[in-house]
Amino acid sequence: MDALRSHEPAAVTARLRVRVRGLVQGVGFRPRVYTLAQRHALTGWVRNDGEGVLLEVEGRATRAFLADLAHAPPPLARIDAIEHDPIPTQGEQAFRIDPSSAGAATTRIGPDTVVCDGCLEELFDPTDRRWRYPFLNCTHCGPRYTITRGLPYDRPRTAMAPFSMCEACAREYADPLDRRFHAQPTACPDCGPQLSVPIETVVTALAAGAIVAIKGLGGYQLACDARDSSVVERLRRRKHRDAKPFAVMVASLAAASRIAHVDDQAAALLAARERPIVLLPRREDSGLSDALAPGLDTVGVMLPAAPLHYLLFHEVAGRPSGTAWLDAPPDVAWVMTSANPAGQPLVIDDDEARASLGGIADLIVSHDRGVLVRNDDSVVQADRRGPVFVRRARGYVPTPIHLDRDRPPVLALGGYLKTTICVTRGREAYLSQHVGDLDDHATRRFHDEVREHLLALVQSTPIAVAHDLHPDFPSTRAARSVGLPTVAVQHHHAHLAAVAAEHRHTGPLLGLALDGVGYGPDGTIWGGELLDIDGARYERLARLAPLRQPGGDRAALEPWRMAAAALWALGRGEEIESRFPAERSAPAIASVIERRLNTPETSSLGRMFDAAAALLGVATTSAYEGEAAMRLEALVRRPVTSEAFGFTPEGELDLRPLFERLAGVDAQTGAELFHGTLIHALAGWLEDHAHGRGRSTVALGGGCLLNRVLRQGLVETLEASGLTVLTPRLAPPGDGGLSLGQAWVAAHTVEGS
Repeated sequence: MDALRSHEPAAVTARLRVRVRGLVQGVGFRPRVYTLAQRHALTGWVRNDGEGVLLEVEGRATRAFLADLAHAPPPLARIDAIEHDPIPTQGEQAFRIDPSSAGAATTRIGPDTVVCDGCLEELFDPTDRRWRYPFLNCTHCGPRYTITRGLPYDRPRTAMAPFSMCEACAREYADPLDRRFHAQPTACPDCGPQLSVPIETVVTALAAGAIVAIKGLGGYQLACDARDSSVVERLRRRKHRDAKPFAVMVASLAAASRIAHVDDQAAALLAARERPIVLLPRREDSGLSDALAPGLDTVGVMLPAAPLHYLLFHEVAGRPSGTAWLDAPPDVAWVMTSANPAGQPLVIDDDEARASLGGIADLIVSHDRGVLVRNDDSVVQADRRGPVFVRRARGYVPTPIHLDRDRPPVLALGGYLKTTICVTRGREAYLSQHVGDLDDHATRRFHDEVREHLLALVQSTPIAVAHDLHPDFPSTRAARSVGLPTVAVQHHHAHLAAVAAEHRHTGPLLGLALDGVGYGPDGTIWGGELLDIDGARYERLARLAPLRQPGGDRAALEPWRMAAAALWALGRGEEIESRFPAERSAPAIASVIERRLNTPETSSLGRMFDAAAALLGVATTSAYEGEAAMRLEALVRRPVTSEAFGFTPEGELDLRPLFERLAGVDAQTGAELFHGTLIHALAGWLEDHAHGRGRSTVALGGGCLLNRVLRQGLVETLEASGLTVLTPRLAPPGDGGLSLGQAWVAAHTVEGS
């Protein structure tokens, strides 16, 4: 809680008007107020409105009431401020809950959350009227963001509007002492949504090797047996997803420990109410299909996020009573991946599901509760400093990121890959769910949908719109069409600005921006940059010594081209053809580089990883972005440090001596040498500049920080030198966090204009 403004009431009858701001709607806040008012013998009223929760309390114990309210809110509530002022007494005889009032919304809606313990007990209690009901929820759990059209958060503004409550549900809904008091999505088998297919039919199909499309919280998911390689390979063929990893769902932490190494940090993330997919080291005896994540040593694991998920495992377990069976769950694991044709947005509409998933799924399981907002599963890495987002979406969106102070309202539209949108309001930055790559019309339309929905939900009126410096990105064109002043933000400036924003850092900040590709103002491809940033200003201090990038963007999916560029830079161009005999273009590539034909310069660390992976024979081509680097990382057991690097006269970090070493060693030795040397070189490079400028705090940003070996090695080395290191924690380090950094820079630009 950021503020509790105090006007001390005397221990006599007094009346206070109280304003509560934050995540306080749809989380059982009014029932908690009602219960506390009863406990302290207070009269008055409480209601939701556009700013949060407004209430008046009267009696002798208003001070104790405020203390309880501040320190014991409902489980899903997040209080930002409690403001209260004395007003004249009115002599009421009771405390009541009033209907919500409309108005400009400055409160917020919460994210979708996992089934609470109370609902879980009902789900598995044969005597309960909601036994095995896939849509049970209460004020402590269930869907929020994906079913909400607007604020204030009331049933008519949700996907539950078509469902009239039965008498029993209406009684609970109207009872201030009930867990479902004003739980907007509440329902039961008699009055709520229904599945199109029985649970037992779904489980039978999965056991028989079928691919099943299941309508989940934020859209459809595709499920199949994760131990059956034939069905996993069939899913890959049908989905046109050659090698990108699939996530796996298991029933509980006990089941997760059978397939992956789960430490305390990972266990906490797996069991968290946000229910993300957590990337974990895979056990050798997991029994999972090797086709899940080819060439990688990790597996994405998630626990059930919705009642329907739990019921699938419950069916396999034989429908036991109670929750004890989760401690010894059935030994099943299911692929649970986004149901979308390759590269397109998550499917949410039932008609769309039948049209676009019919050629992928053998069975489609729908229901009649609408998904109003697409929202994919979040993906995180466990780390000793906290979760690291690969993708921030369901469970976390739309929880805002708090800024250092009130900033001008701006809109930021992200980049090209892994796009998100950011809207600021006061000191809050609302980062949207993962949108995806803007390379097709459907995703660009989704980008527009997210922008309009987020603006409507946040009720912010931006005065400027930020975008990437690249002039031809679809997000840049979208920004220009909004009709507001635009702010172009260099890609790597945005990466480090996002770190500054979430850590509420003010003033100059020195940092490394390490990623795959970003448009530089000099027309070259940046990606390994040492920058000094300060709000809207940045200075490029140095870069990685560049390589040529043969074929331009094509090199990102054909790492052998970057290896060829490294060999050419070492004066060993004659080796290219013999090292890559399977590549038809190999014989001519040295000449292409020599004549500078479609071979732009790049300082991208991502392309340096590609060069290393291909030189070592780990990956000469990539089926998805970052595959070569991920395969290289999977080989590392212990990074090996060497002095195999240098500096150019311009102060650029030169990795050519390292590539020279890699050209003559085996894959594992080379992977460990590459990572260890890179950590040593980058850390020393940053330390020298930090000490030279008298800085004690530095930042790391960019998609390469998703490499766990690199990230942890850099942080440990830099901290050992006495520096304070800021890393992305609330937003993805890669392009999913760009819009946050763009918004931060745009806000500073507006303030300085």
